[in-house]
Amino acid sequence: MNKLGKAILNYLIRGLLVVVPIALSIFIVVWAVTTVDSWLNINNILGVDPKTGMSRNIPGLGLALVIALILVAGVFVTNFVTAPMYNWFQRMLNRLPLINFIYSSIKDLTEAFVGDEKKFNHPVLVEVKEGLKRIGFLTQQDLNKLALPGDVVVYFPFSYSFAGVVYIVAKERVKPLDMSAAEAMKLVVSGGVSGF
Repeated sequence: MNKLGKAILNYLIRGLLVVVPIALSIFIVVWAVTTVDSWLNINNILGVDPKTGMSRNIPGLGLALVIALILVAGVFVTNFVTAPMYNWFQRMLNRLPLINFIYSSIKDLTEAFVGDEKKFNHPVLVEVKEGLKRIGFLTQQDLNKLALPGDVVVYFPFSYSFAGVVYIVAKERVKPLDMSAAEAMKLVVSGGVSGF
């Protein structure tokens, strides 16, 4: 019976390792779709089903609309917005301190992960102290404006979180890693358990 109990426990643990990530992924996708749909309430526009008396529901319609709007905005900005128009928009934002702060923070965070000027694409290993190293991302290499010519800025993400800390580190303590930024981020965010 002891062997049977250990075998059942082993199968249960292996089953959890397979089922939980899949179930959580499906749950997050379904939650995102239903949340966006409920925010936009697009399905009410389709009218009421005469048979049931309830509003017609097309799951994912709101999410599809959001993706379509983002795509149209990307096409519009790429093909029709000129540099003077963009500069005018930036000047208007600069006159609104709180909105400018929020907008620029979100814009910088977004550009750190996607776009032409991705910031988290230089994974490095930093020796914090003898025998202790951390994986981070080199974000600034030139600190002459801060009168720190021999230092660099490294961002260290936290495990199981999208938060992190920024350290100014001596260049000689920073060693580039021979791995992609996505692999390094996955390794850190997973707490080191993700294979690479």
